Amino acid sequence: MQDHRARPLLAVTVALFVMLPRVGFGAADDKKRAEREALKASLMQVLQREPLNASRVGVHMMSLDDGSVVFSHNADELLNPASNVKLVTSAAALVTLGPEYRFETEFLVETESDGIKARTLYVRGKGDPSITTERLYGIVSDLFHTGLREVQDIVVDDSWFDAERTPPGFDQEDSDRAYMAPTGALSLNWNAVGVFLRPGDTVGSKGVVEIEPQSDFFVVENSLTTGNARSRRFSVASDAAGAQQKIIVRGQVPHGGAYMSVYKKIDNPPMYFGQTLKQMLTTRGVKVKGKVKQGLAPQKAKLVYVAHSDTFDIILKRLNKVSSNFIAETLLKTMGAEARGVPGTFAKGIDVVEDFLSREVGIPRGTYVMKNGSGLNDANRFSATQLDRVLRYMYDRFPLAPEYLSSLGIAGKDGTLRYRFDGTEAVGRLRAKTGTLENVSALSGYVQAAGGEKFIFSMMVNDYPGRSGPVVRGLDSLGAAVASVGSTMGPGRTVAELASEEKSSTPMAEVTSRVKTYLALGSQRDARNIGFLRTAWRSERDPAVRAVVAESLYQSNPQDYLGVRTLLDSYSAGTDVYGRLRSVARELSVEVPGLGSMVELAASGNAEALARIIELAGASSGDAASESEMVEGLGAVARTAPEELVQAMRTASARDREATTTLLARGLVQAGEAEHPFWKALRKSLGSTDTRLAEFSRTLEGTLSRKVAEEKAPRPLVPVQIVAPAVSTPIGPTSAERTAETRPGG
Repeated sequence: MQDHRARPLLAVTVALFVMLPRVGFGAADDKKRAEREALKASLMQVLQREPLNASRVGVHMMSLDDGSVVFSHNADELLNPASNVKLVTSAAALVTLGPEYRFETEFLVETESDGIKARTLYVRGKGDPSITTERLYGIVSDLFHTGLREVQDIVVDDSWFDAERTPPGFDQEDSDRAYMAPTGALSLNWNAVGVFLRPGDTVGSKGVVEIEPQSDFFVVENSLTTGNARSRRFSVASDAAGAQQKIIVRGQVPHGGAYMSVYKKIDNPPMYFGQTLKQMLTTRGVKVKGKVKQGLAPQKAKLVYVAHSDTFDIILKRLNKVSSNFIAETLLKTMGAEARGVPGTFAKGIDVVEDFLSREVGIPRGTYVMKNGSGLNDANRFSATQLDRVLRYMYDRFPLAPEYLSSLGIAGKDGTLRYRFDGTEAVGRLRAKTGTLENVSALSGYVQAAGGEKFIFSMMVNDYPGRSGPVVRGLDSLGAAVASVGSTMGPGRTVAELASEEKSSTPMAEVTSRVKTYLALGSQRDARNIGFLRTAWRSERDPAVRAVVAESLYQSNPQDYLGVRTLLDSYSAGTDVYGRLRSVARELSVEVPGLGSMVELAASGNAEALARIIELAGASSGDAASESEMVEGLGAVARTAPEELVQAMRTASARDREATTTLLARGLVQAGEAEHPFWKALRKSLGSTDTRLAEFSRTLEGTLSRKVAEEKAPRPLVPVQIVAPAVSTPIGPTSAERTAETRPGG
């Protein structure tokens, strides 16, 4: 029988339980609220610092665990996302094409071919962006094993895409750099070519230029010479030449030095592919008697071989981890061809992406601007909120989420984030896509904080003053703060420590000693030193020493974009870097550390290095030794990157431009060439359709001509009173006579 006396006791117990504070849940909620408030305060602290406080900044962060907005700052403002556009392109491509999609390249012959001899070998491309020299040689071997031994002509069929090679936004930059490579239904090596340079046997001998891959597609103009150990100042240009590509190499490389490589875009993808195929067929033992031509494969042609790419999820990693503009734009046309019909076009591809954003993600057409798939230049506008919506959608779409997330760079580990976030909780926890353009920096992606909570974030900075380095450090501080939620340090201490890199007042004797050590490491040009140098660069607080470490990083692997970026961000014309390094140079009797590397970058046409060289010219005024070094450096730049130097001088400050013009005039006089490349570039700029550039060039020509004339003019002799000696002994030349003997042109 039930004991009814227990009922009042049960009721009282339940009532007491309800009235008691919910210690477990309440404490957890309170802790979470405290962490969120600490995070918000830390993020605002970063945004209030220079240069972010003087920039247009959009930030949006969400918790993937509970869906709440953790932080928002101008999150709905449309900003230039730079390469963060690739997050949108890759999401749409993954949904449209699927992770198992494979690109095909078809090889066909006439129906009457006997399998050994073919009158024509047709190659029909379907947009494969992953064919390299190595893959193509494997394809050639497979063709050889089909029995093919002789071919008359090779016809390359590029009709899967339309004839428009470059999308909107690319036309804003006149450059032959590899990241500007055009699209093609038949493409090779991301439509870039490797140009390898090495010195000759003796100083003064002709330098060696080799092309990889080599074929009749290239015409090489080589004026490279072999100089002394400091002569590493050269330029490589790539120009369209009808069905061929002209490679122009100027400058000097150091005697006894290792080979150097430069990568440039090509302008005719199908002919690049076809000529390389011809060369490889010949090497493999297949006779090619005729020519390479562009055309269409006949409908009745017989298919003999199909080359398949890796699955799309593999290609996606190269797109996002290394930020390949070429793959992004190729994907646009591929989506257009697959979803809207052949030929694939940029417009069709954009339509597919916009349909995906509207139908799948819930971002209406017209609320953003998307003109291309890579994010290049001033062509696109998205808000931080919109990018976060894409990230959230892809995270929730489980079958595709692993492929999408694994395509992003991992902080401190790989891709464009390999050398970022060092020493913070973000290393290994944060996956994101970077974005970098002039006055634009962005970072968007995922992070699992130290406490276990998962977040998505999008951060974009536009129109910032000065260099990109402080902006990148600001974005890294924001990301590191989120990653530290739940750690013993927390976001507050993380942000404080990252901001504590104050300029050191290291004694000059110690600075000189450390600089000497790092210069020795850099002179080894050994990529194995990079790990140590990266650690040293992070730990150094003296800006002058830090700049020399950055130069040693660059010299250890000049082809590494991140090493170039570190040098450009670390080296400045201020007294704390260039000023102190001039003192070190006098103490060690060497050229100012870092100057040679900066000249080398500027001579290759690097826009930021050119701007820095002009600032250094201004800072050298009044110091005879520094001016002499700058005369030599500007002379090298004017010879190998004359057009780029004109552009850089145009945007420089009046003070720096005046100093640069004076030193450049001295260099032109010393060169003694009536047809110096700089004069040719200046005359070319006079006829520019850019009226402001033409007007500036006209003014510069007049000023430079006047300064050159002043440099050539005889200098007045200073009268010196000679007192005859008391004894009649022969005397040497007077001071005036010595001056006359040593005066240039006297």
